[in-house]
Amino acid sequence: MAERTAEIKRKTKETDITLSLSLDGSGQFDVSTGIGMLDHMLEQLAKHGRFDLRIRATGDIDRDTHHLTEDIGIVLGQAFDKALGDRRGITRFGDATIPLDETLALVAIDLSGRPHADVALEFDRDLIGELPTENLWHLLESFAKEGRMTLHVRLLAGTNDHHRAEAVFKALARALRAAVSLDPAAAGDVPSTKEVL
Repeated sequence: MAERTAEIKRKTKETDITLSLSLDGSGQFDVSTGIGMLDHMLEQLAKHGRFDLRIRATGDIDRDTHHLTEDIGIVLGQAFDKALGDRRGITRFGDATIPLDETLALVAIDLSGRPHADVALEFDRDLIGELPTENLWHLLESFAKEGRMTLHVRLLAGTNDHHRAEAVFKALARALRAAVSLDPAAAGDVPSTKEVL
């Protein structure tokens, strides 16, 4: 089996990002974005998805964290898309409902090749650390678009905004882990009656 890995670089006037990803890793991470809460969320994604993830990202965060957060979503989605290749033999669908203390988050994914994001997040605060909560929605939308996947996110319960965000990323990790996993019964087929994803 070919290694399911990707390395993506993106440099714009606003951001400079280098990312490497292995879908069949052990959950190792080395993440540096300059935004502590964003690092924490990406580390959750790697650890609980068992993906090896390295990100070096800088940007104009003295102005606003929007550009860097959006571009990380873009690059992360591109990395998943590249690492998946033609998506032959994958399980394709994944979902997870994850509790974190008082919080409950649900994420469902279809690696269909058709980008769509339906992300319902509600936060009480505008910021978690230095990360605007509205940017989490934007990151997830950019990730789904560039990853060519259908992504649904729901917060079912919770009062603590840190817990809400963390539960979502843990659920995203577990749903992705299920969706990218290789299905032994698929015998390398593309999981679609169209025979292409």
